[in-house]
Amino acid sequence: MGGKFTKLFEPGQIGSIKTKNRFIKSANGSSFIERDGFVGDRAIAYYEALAKGGIGLLIVESCGVEFPLACQHVESQFRLSDDKYIPSYANLAKAVHAQGCPLIIQFQHAGPWNPTGLLPKRDTKAASALTKEELPGPDFAIPRAMTNKEVKEMVGIWASAAERAYKAGFDGCEINGGTCHQINTFLSRIWNKREDEYGPQSLENRVRYIAEIIQESKRRCGPDFTVTALINIREYNHPLATTMEEGVQLAKLLEQAGADAIQCRAHIYGHREGLLQPDRLLFPEKPEWLDGLCGDLDWSHKGHGAVWPLTAAVKKVVSVPVFASARLNPQMGEKFLREGKMDYIPQVRRLLADHDLPNKVAAGNLKDITPCSGCLHCMDVRNRNQTIECRVNPLLGHEREYVIKPAAKKKNVMVVGGGLSGMQAAIIAARRGHKVTLYEKNSKLGGLVPIAALLKDLETGVLLDLIAYLKRQMKKAGVVVKTGKAVTVDFVQQQKPDAVVLGLGGTVVFPDIPGIKSSKVFDLTTLDKLLLAVGPRLAAFGSRFWLPFGKRIVIMGGEHHGCEIAEWLVKHGRQVTICHTGDKFAEGMTVDDQLRLFPWFEKKGVKLYGGVKYHEVNEKGLVITTKEGKKITLEADTIMPSLFIKQNLDLADKLKGKVAEIHTVGSCFKPEPDLMVDAIAAGAKVGFQL
Repeated sequence: MGGKFTKLFEPGQIGSIKTKNRFIKSANGSSFIERDGFVGDRAIAYYEALAKGGIGLLIVESCGVEFPLACQHVESQFRLSDDKYIPSYANLAKAVHAQGCPLIIQFQHAGPWNPTGLLPKRDTKAASALTKEELPGPDFAIPRAMTNKEVKEMVGIWASAAERAYKAGFDGCEINGGTCHQINTFLSRIWNKREDEYGPQSLENRVRYIAEIIQESKRRCGPDFTVTALINIREYNHPLATTMEEGVQLAKLLEQAGADAIQCRAHIYGHREGLLQPDRLLFPEKPEWLDGLCGDLDWSHKGHGAVWPLTAAVKKVVSVPVFASARLNPQMGEKFLREGKMDYIPQVRRLLADHDLPNKVAAGNLKDITPCSGCLHCMDVRNRNQTIECRVNPLLGHEREYVIKPAAKKKNVMVVGGGLSGMQAAIIAARRGHKVTLYEKNSKLGGLVPIAALLKDLETGVLLDLIAYLKRQMKKAGVVVKTGKAVTVDFVQQQKPDAVVLGLGGTVVFPDIPGIKSSKVFDLTTLDKLLLAVGPRLAAFGSRFWLPFGKRIVIMGGEHHGCEIAEWLVKHGRQVTICHTGDKFAEGMTVDDQLRLFPWFEKKGVKLYGGVKYHEVNEKGLVITTKEGKKITLEADTIMPSLFIKQNLDLADKLKGKVAEIHTVGSCFKPEPDLMVDAIAAGAKVGFQL
């Protein structure tokens, strides 16, 4: 089993838990909890699917130990703060165990952490009181100091939550003392100013709170209940941040306190060039601003596996299993296991993208693993208190209703358009037994994805991998693909399909102003023709030496398309101005990407004009009226309208009454916000409806 992945598929043991392999699904929020706090069918279906996928150990998402004070997502976070929740959690444990998978639950207390700014006013409790000026960043609530009595009472609250998990049938729990949650305010000298036995005077004092939680949880639940710990081994960007040496010794003390495993984390404090912590170490590539800040991490693989030096250092002083989430693919996971850098390989986003990843690795079907793009859309929607979504996996959160079953009636299905939505619809429909033929007018599939890859993804290559993956899945499902074929009404009638799926993309339109057809105006859709001819990689190489536009560029449109184009142009030495009719720039980007991008724009001299009105293109540039009502000319060598897209329903309208079923998907039907996640989701939905 596993072929060359022999280490990944070795059995292991964490406390009393025996695992069939070294894959761990580490905790992440889903918002799949019911609004009354009980575990419902949606959450059970999600975790059941992960267990079916072959994971060795499943860590159920962060669960608040008291409600609402512990929860950073008050309405959408798991909680075991009351005995009334035990039966619903027992249903979850039973479903996962039925798949032969052990599970533990991560317990957490938000303390002063308020990264979304959505927490209601509350009694914010931490190791010590800090003023607003003393807080190590903008994403915290001002805390008060816990009394000694309250600390001891909180130990009991944590242990009571563990006891409820034990009664619900969980195999253990993970105590989350990482990031900047309540426990870390004791572990970190940034927060801890206490003068009692929990103060910063010694490492033993700093670790005492979490150590007592571990010990009391084990005392109540017995030796067969596994208790693991998650802590910051290293902190950055503060003079009192936990050093590597301190973090390693804290881990050693936790083992002595009874922790059955250590999950390691790195944490950066502060608001650095607009980047809010804690999740910057989750970016798929190393941000520029990390230079010189995190030198003891390994950035040689563009962020993948960056924190392994932490786990390797901890493994030298403890005998319990050690691991860390670090964007690890199976190949890197196997390598780290062989080299003794980790004992288990946690996965989060890769498992969101493909629940069956472990089984596919075991079968040697690596090319059939849905490629995670590291886009952080999953985290973005979660931080907005919405149910989690995945850009590339439309089945996430729909594990019950989106099940591949033979269609009641087999149909002859024609899919028109080879973009993401069309390919996804074709795959699902064919898997359900329909006869599917996909037609694409161009010579290659992918729609506008190659342009997106050229602008922002060639270093990682994941978007090109996504196209290759979808093409492979179509072939395996039996979809007949015909490129270079434009579809007309007459052609559709000749083929006599039972259903037509139109994924033609939206219609690109320019603002209707004088001079818009001037030679100064560069039509971005011409890049599509170039990419069809030479491909994104060759085009990217050539762009180092020549680009078909001038030095000064004005972009019309400031949504995600315009901002991504601007970033690419700046990196190619262009002076860029963005003018936008709306007030909000970069709509469609994740909040994290916006926080990264706008300070970078400022540093690079990119000018932003919001709330403008376009007037004309003349020999000098673009004439606009600013938000303040002033008419000005933005001088430019090139005017570049970003992708203004409207519905493309022309063929759909002409086919009405001529075909029994007509479905429109992607930008063809809903051009805004025109995101990949929406296109793929729309394609899947239609595939299941056919």
